[in-house]
Amino acid sequence: MGIIAYLRSFRFGEYAIFDFTVSFVAVYLLAPYLSRLGRKFNLDIPRRSWLYLTLPISVVVHLVFLTFTPMTRNVFDLHGHYLLKVVMVGLIVLGTKDMKRVTES
Repeated sequence: MGIIAYLRSFRFGEYAIFDFTVSFVAVYLLAPYLSRLGRKFNLDIPRRSWLYLTLPISVVVHLVFLTFTPMTRNVFDLHGHYLLKVVMVGLIVLGTKDMKRVTES
């Protein structure tokens, strides 16, 4: 068993804790650059918003690349996993509430 497989063996339900940790650390480190990119589109996006949007963005990215992880499958499951869907909608609301449109001065 390789080191990555070992780290991914620790789970919260069917989700690997290692994957969550890597995703949040990567977004935390990339947030200033992503916010700078957002300013090119006249959006002020704080780091906190990027952290809230980490999971919804990861589901969209996995969907675009047709990589169906357990979370991606569960979000689009029509017959269950309602708590996950409510959490995703809540994260989207929390992530977008602090975004602001920046006017050129």
